[in-house]
Amino acid sequence: MPLTDTAIRNAKPREDGKPDKLADGGSLFLWVMPNGAKYWRMSYRFNGKQKTLACGVYPDTSLKEAREKREAARKLLQAGTDPGEEKKQQKREKKLAAENSFEIISREWYTKELPRWSEGHAKRVIESLEADAFPDLGKYPIDSLTAPIILECIRKIEKRGAIETGQRVLQRIGAVMRYAIQTGRAAHNVTADLVGVLRAPKVEHRPALARSELKEFYRRLAAEPIYQPTRIAMHLLMLTFVRPGELRHARWEEFDMERAEWRIPAERMKMREAHIVPLSSQALELLQQLRPLTGRGALLFPAMTDHDRPMSENTLSYAMGRMGYKGQATPHGFRALASTVLNEEGFNADVIERQLAHAERNKIRAAYHRAEYLEERRKMMQWWADFLQNHQIDGITVR
Repeated sequence: MPLTDTAIRNAKPREDGKPDKLADGGSLFLWVMPNGAKYWRMSYRFNGKQKTLACGVYPDTSLKEAREKREAARKLLQAGTDPGEEKKQQKREKKLAAENSFEIISREWYTKELPRWSEGHAKRVIESLEADAFPDLGKYPIDSLTAPIILECIRKIEKRGAIETGQRVLQRIGAVMRYAIQTGRAAHNVTADLVGVLRAPKVEHRPALARSELKEFYRRLAAEPIYQPTRIAMHLLMLTFVRPGELRHARWEEFDMERAEWRIPAERMKMREAHIVPLSSQALELLQQLRPLTGRGALLFPAMTDHDRPMSENTLSYAMGRMGYKGQATPHGFRALASTVLNEEGFNADVIERQLAHAERNKIRAAYHRAEYLEERRKMMQWWADFLQNHQIDGITVR
């Protein structure tokens, strides 16, 4: 006779201390153990071998649920699949999914990046992920995350008015996804599918290159017949991501080659605040190439007809137009490119903003902001220079 819930509930261990086997039919039975534990089992044959499938523990697995598992196992057998091996495979996949969860990989990425971050930035990164990403995304296998799932997570941050926080969390999720791709645990960075979906403060955007277009840009730049100081100016603008006007008016006296620094006075900065640009080894090499060409005058990039005046504000724009980038990218857009890539790669957003010389809203912080994060900025600028150099066939030399 088939088992009933009452019979199972009232079943007691045998007095002789041996397990008691209660059959339900269809090869499903219940072991009542000497200690009172009750285990669901199903016997079956596969490839001529007698086997047993564990179907749960009573009462966590009810009679109804045990029968459902029996029927599922029967269907597998009819399809030529061993239900025992199928169960083992599911366990392996579940274990692998847990090991490759978003939270696990995020913490792995965090540990890898930790040596190049300041203590304060590292604290902000992990706390933002723990507060705003792990609760919704943490348990997902990283390769199962979709754009809608991530968007729902970010929308929660936006709803509380923390728009910039939402953007930073999304950038960090994207950095984790790229790390997962690099380590072979994901195939696609779905955060790229969210470009343009999130709310953002209204800012003036200028056309900018995408990181995927860098190699083609450098190829065109190398092929274009450009006045040599102008070519060097284009490279320096990319390496330093200053505003084009700040580069055009650059003076030799502002450069300290031994300290590898370019100190731009406040009167030439948009925010009227002196600015330090750490110089990478590639930038220093370009300056050495430029010195014999324009070093006799005060300006790095004088006009061709009047060395006391800087080159025209349109010189670099016209050069990019001749290279085929009219309406697609501008010299000022190199700042946006640098900001995007550095944020995507997990650099401290405050360090990036400081190097971009954006306005500091907090007047107290602004008082000492000029040299803030200087050592981190040096490392970041060298990383950026190496990143750009890796996209050039012949390296940074532009002789």
